[in-house]
This record gives sequence, C-alpha cells and structure tokens, in this order.
Amino acid sequence: MSDNRSAKKEAGSEEAALMPPVDVIEDASGITLYADMPGVPKEKMQLHVEGDALTIEGDIDLEMPPGMEASHAEVSLPRYRRVFTLSKELDSTKVAAEFSQGVLKLAIPKAEHAQPRRVEIKIL
Repeated sequence: MSDNRSAKKEAGSEEAALMPPVDVIEDASGITLYADMPGVPKEKMQLHVEGDALTIEGDIDLEMPPGMEASHAEVSLPRYRRVFTLSKELDSTKVAAEFSQGVLKLAIPKAEHAQPRRVEIKIL
C-alpha cells in the first residue's frame, strides 16, 4: 500500500483538505490502518475503494459557540482527505472499518493467493 499524493481528484473533492496522520501495521494476515480524524462525526466520514485506490474523507464539524471567535486556530481547513494505492496482495473487497473517538480503523486482509499456507508433507 502506498500513499497516492498525486491521485486524480474526484468531482467535488477539489477543495483543499488536511491529510490525516496514519499508522499502518502489517502482519501475515493483512494490514491494519489507523487514521486520526478528530472532529469528524461518523455521518460525515466517507470511505471509497475503487480498483486499487483507497480514499478516506471526512468533514470536520467543530462549531464555535455563538458570539465567540477563535483568537488562534491551527486547523484552518474543514476536511480530511487521503488516497492510498492498495497492493495487489490485499483483498479490497473485504475491507472492514470501525470508527471510535476520532480514529478510523481499517482492516484489509491479504488476498487468498498471498496468504501464508501450510503445505502437507507426504511420507513415501
């Protein structure tokens, strides 16, 4: 899996966006990806898999109380977006997603042909 910073922009996603920080952990069964997306409610989270491209998007929903304005704001863009290219070893049809406390967790298993397997030894 690789980060695809030069991927073609999809219709409606041409506005500037923050790249969420991501941790990727690989083991024999596949990869687990953790994306930090604070301020994004579940209903404003989008996950797309098309071909070998995985796109994570989310709109930040941080409202300022009426009559107040920020004197300093480090988060100036209203959305997150990141695109990855998935390896052919991964089975993109079996992506499992969980979202809890601002962290998106994706589990992407290796395709059956890429899974380690045990070979039986015959005694002759």
